[in-house]
Amino acid sequence: MTSPTRRRDSASLLTALAASLAAGAALLSGCAGQPAASPDAGVTPATTAPASEQQAHNEADVMFTQMMIPHHEQAIEMSDILLAKPGLGTEMTDLATAIKDAQQPEIDQMRAWLAAWGEPEGGAHAGHTGIDGMVSADQLDALRDADTLAASELFLEQMIGHHEGAVAMAEEELASGTDPDVRQMAEDVIATQTQEIELMRELQVGF
Repeated sequence: MTSPTRRRDSASLLTALAASLAAGAALLSGCAGQPAASPDAGVTPATTAPASEQQAHNEADVMFTQMMIPHHEQAIEMSDILLAKPGLGTEMTDLATAIKDAQQPEIDQMRAWLAAWGEPEGGAHAGHTGIDGMVSADQLDALRDADTLAASELFLEQMIGHHEGAVAMAEEELASGTDPDVRQMAEDVIATQTQEIELMRELQVGF
Protein backbone atom coordinates (compact mmCIF):
# COMPACT_ATOMS: atom_id res chain seq x y z
CA MET A 1 0.00 0.00 0.00
CA THR A 2 1.26 3.47 -0.83
CA SER A 3 2.25 5.41 2.30
CA PRO A 4 1.17 9.07 2.83
CA THR A 5 4.82 10.16 2.84
CA ARG A 6 5.61 8.46 -0.46
CA ARG A 7 2.36 9.82 -1.92
CA ARG A 8 3.44 13.36 -0.97
CA ASP A 9 6.91 12.77 -2.45
CA SER A 10 5.42 11.49 -5.70
CA ALA A 11 3.00 14.41 -5.88
CA SER A 12 5.86 16.86 -5.40
CA LEU A 13 7.83 15.23 -8.20
CA LEU A 14 4.80 15.33 -10.51
CA THR A 15 4.37 19.04 -9.72
CA ALA A 16 8.02 19.64 -10.58
CA LEU A 17 7.56 17.72 -13.82
CA ALA A 18 4.57 19.88 -14.73
CA ALA A 19 6.67 23.01 -14.23
CA SER A 20 9.45 21.55 -16.37
CA LEU A 21 6.96 20.73 -19.12
CA ALA A 22 5.65 24.29 -19.15
CA ALA A 23 9.18 25.69 -19.38
CA GLY A 24 10.10 23.24 -22.12
CA ALA A 25 7.03 24.14 -24.17
CA ALA A 26 7.99 27.80 -24.00
CA LEU A 27 11.52 27.03 -25.15
CA LEU A 28 10.27 24.86 -28.02
CA SER A 29 7.97 27.62 -29.23
CA GLY A 30 10.98 29.92 -29.27
CA CYS A 31 13.00 27.38 -31.25
CA ALA A 32 10.38 27.19 -33.96
CA GLY A 33 12.01 30.06 -35.80
CA GLN A 34 11.45 33.80 -35.66
CA PRO A 35 9.18 35.50 -38.25
CA ALA A 36 10.91 37.53 -40.93
CA ALA A 37 11.08 41.24 -40.17
CA SER A 38 8.58 43.39 -42.04
CA PRO A 39 9.60 46.22 -44.38
CA ASP A 40 8.07 48.64 -41.85
CA ALA A 41 10.79 47.66 -39.44
CA GLY A 42 13.42 48.84 -41.88
CA VAL A 43 14.68 45.34 -42.75
CA THR A 44 13.86 43.71 -46.08
CA PRO A 45 13.08 39.96 -46.18
CA ALA A 46 16.16 39.40 -48.34
CA THR A 47 18.46 40.50 -45.52
CA THR A 48 16.97 38.21 -42.88
CA ALA A 49 17.95 34.52 -43.06
CA PRO A 50 15.83 31.86 -41.34
CA ALA A 51 17.05 30.86 -37.90
CA SER A 52 17.86 27.36 -39.19
CA GLU A 53 20.30 28.88 -41.68
CA GLN A 54 21.94 31.10 -39.09
CA GLN A 55 22.79 28.21 -36.78
CA ALA A 56 25.48 25.72 -37.78
CA HIS A 57 24.67 22.09 -37.11
CA ASN A 58 26.98 19.14 -37.38
CA GLU A 59 26.81 15.36 -37.73
CA ALA A 60 26.28 14.89 -33.99
CA ASP A 61 23.19 17.12 -34.10
CA VAL A 62 21.76 15.12 -37.02
CA MET A 63 22.49 11.78 -35.33
CA PHE A 64 20.94 12.86 -32.03
CA THR A 65 17.81 14.06 -33.82
CA GLN A 66 17.45 10.98 -36.03
CA MET A 67 17.89 8.64 -33.06
CA MET A 68 15.76 10.55 -30.57
CA ILE A 69 12.65 10.65 -32.78
CA PRO A 70 12.04 6.85 -32.72
CA HIS A 71 13.16 6.78 -29.09
CA HIS A 72 10.47 9.31 -28.17
CA GLU A 73 7.92 7.55 -30.38
CA GLN A 74 8.45 4.31 -28.47
CA ALA A 75 8.05 6.08 -25.12
CA ILE A 76 4.71 7.43 -26.34
CA GLU A 77 3.69 3.96 -27.54
CA MET A 78 4.57 2.48 -24.15
CA SER A 79 2.60 5.24 -22.41
CA ASP A 80 -0.43 4.64 -24.63
CA ILE A 81 -0.33 0.91 -23.84
CA LEU A 82 -0.31 1.65 -20.12
CA LEU A 83 -3.01 4.33 -20.31
CA ALA A 84 -5.35 1.84 -22.01
CA LYS A 85 -5.29 -0.45 -18.96
CA PRO A 86 -8.52 -0.46 -16.94
CA GLY A 87 -8.43 0.95 -13.42
CA LEU A 88 -4.98 2.52 -13.77
CA GLY A 89 -4.00 4.53 -10.69
CA THR A 90 -3.73 8.32 -10.69
CA GLU A 91 0.06 8.40 -10.23
CA MET A 92 0.72 6.08 -13.15
CA THR A 93 -1.82 7.94 -15.30
CA ASP A 94 -0.17 11.27 -14.52
CA LEU A 95 3.28 9.87 -15.23
CA ALA A 96 2.39 8.34 -18.59
CA THR A 97 0.51 11.50 -19.60
CA ALA A 98 3.46 13.69 -18.61
CA ILE A 99 5.79 11.59 -20.74
CA LYS A 100 3.50 11.97 -23.77
CA ASP A 101 3.04 15.71 -23.19
CA ALA A 102 6.79 16.27 -23.02
CA GLN A 103 7.89 14.11 -25.93
CA GLN A 104 5.36 14.70 -28.73
CA PRO A 105 6.25 18.42 -29.11
CA GLU A 106 9.93 17.45 -29.14
CA ILE A 107 9.26 14.93 -31.94
CA ASP A 108 7.52 17.66 -33.96
CA GLN A 109 10.42 20.05 -33.43
CA MET A 110 13.06 17.47 -34.36
CA ARG A 111 11.22 16.60 -37.57
CA ALA A 112 11.18 20.30 -38.44
CA TRP A 113 14.95 20.51 -37.88
CA LEU A 114 15.64 17.52 -40.13
CA ALA A 115 13.43 18.98 -42.86
CA ALA A 116 15.24 22.33 -42.62
CA TRP A 117 18.62 20.57 -42.83
CA GLY A 118 17.57 18.40 -45.77
CA GLU A 119 18.26 15.25 -43.75
CA PRO A 120 16.15 12.04 -43.77
CA GLU A 121 14.26 11.09 -40.64
CA GLY A 122 15.52 7.51 -40.41
CA GLY A 123 19.03 7.92 -41.69
CA ALA A 124 21.44 5.19 -40.68
CA HIS A 125 19.36 4.43 -37.59
CA ALA A 126 16.18 3.13 -39.21
CA GLY A 127 15.01 0.02 -37.39
CA HIS A 128 16.25 1.35 -34.03
CA THR A 129 19.73 -0.14 -34.51
CA GLY A 130 22.14 1.08 -31.84
CA ILE A 131 19.66 3.35 -30.04
CA ASP A 132 20.20 3.35 -26.27
CA GLY A 133 17.39 2.11 -24.06
CA MET A 134 14.94 0.91 -26.71
CA VAL A 135 12.78 -2.03 -25.64
CA SER A 136 12.27 -5.05 -27.87
CA ALA A 137 9.09 -6.13 -29.63
CA ASP A 138 8.79 -8.98 -27.12
CA GLN A 139 9.00 -6.54 -24.23
CA LEU A 140 6.28 -4.39 -25.76
CA ASP A 141 4.11 -7.47 -26.18
CA ALA A 142 4.67 -8.35 -22.52
CA LEU A 143 3.52 -4.86 -21.55
CA ARG A 144 0.39 -5.19 -23.72
CA ASP A 145 -0.48 -8.62 -22.35
CA ALA A 146 0.01 -7.79 -18.65
CA ASP A 147 -2.87 -6.91 -16.37
CA THR A 148 -3.02 -3.40 -14.92
CA LEU A 149 -0.91 -4.00 -11.83
CA ALA A 150 1.72 -6.09 -13.62
CA ALA A 151 1.78 -3.61 -16.51
CA SER A 152 2.39 -0.73 -14.10
CA GLU A 153 5.37 -2.53 -12.60
CA LEU A 154 6.69 -3.52 -16.01
CA PHE A 155 6.23 -0.01 -17.39
CA LEU A 156 8.31 1.46 -14.57
CA GLU A 157 11.07 -1.08 -15.11
CA GLN A 158 11.14 -0.62 -18.89
CA MET A 159 10.78 3.16 -18.87
CA ILE A 160 13.58 3.71 -16.36
CA GLY A 161 15.98 1.94 -18.73
CA HIS A 162 14.44 3.77 -21.69
CA HIS A 163 14.95 7.15 -20.01
CA GLU A 164 18.50 6.27 -18.99
CA GLY A 165 19.22 5.62 -22.67
CA ALA A 166 17.77 9.01 -23.63
CA VAL A 167 19.87 10.77 -21.01
CA ALA A 168 23.01 9.06 -22.32
CA MET A 169 22.18 10.15 -25.89
CA ALA A 170 21.56 13.72 -24.71
CA GLU A 171 24.89 13.77 -22.90
CA GLU A 172 26.61 12.68 -26.12
CA GLU A 173 24.87 15.54 -27.95
CA LEU A 174 26.13 18.05 -25.39
CA ALA A 175 29.65 16.64 -25.77
CA SER A 176 29.73 16.83 -29.58
CA GLY A 177 26.81 18.83 -31.00
CA THR A 178 27.03 22.46 -32.12
CA ASP A 179 23.48 23.63 -32.89
CA PRO A 180 22.30 25.70 -29.90
CA ASP A 181 18.64 24.67 -30.24
CA VAL A 182 19.49 20.97 -30.40
CA ARG A 183 21.82 21.34 -27.43
CA GLN A 184 19.04 23.08 -25.50
CA MET A 185 16.70 20.19 -26.23
CA ALA A 186 19.38 17.77 -25.00
CA GLU A 187 19.58 19.74 -21.75
CA ASP A 188 15.78 19.62 -21.45
CA VAL A 189 15.78 15.84 -22.03
CA ILE A 190 18.37 15.35 -19.29
CA ALA A 191 16.49 17.56 -16.81
CA THR A 192 12.99 16.19 -17.47
CA GLN A 193 13.85 12.54 -17.82
CA THR A 194 16.16 12.54 -14.80
CA GLN A 195 13.22 13.86 -12.76
CA GLU A 196 10.99 11.18 -14.21
CA ILE A 197 13.52 8.46 -13.39
CA GLU A 198 13.53 9.68 -9.78
CA LEU A 199 9.73 9.63 -9.71
CA MET A 200 9.56 6.14 -11.22
CA ARG A 201 11.98 4.78 -8.66
CA GLU A 202 9.78 6.28 -5.93
CA LEU A 203 6.72 4.62 -7.48
CA GLN A 204 8.48 1.25 -7.66
CA VAL A 205 8.70 1.22 -3.86
CA GLY A 206 4.91 0.94 -3.69
CA PHE A 207 4.71 -2.30 -5.71
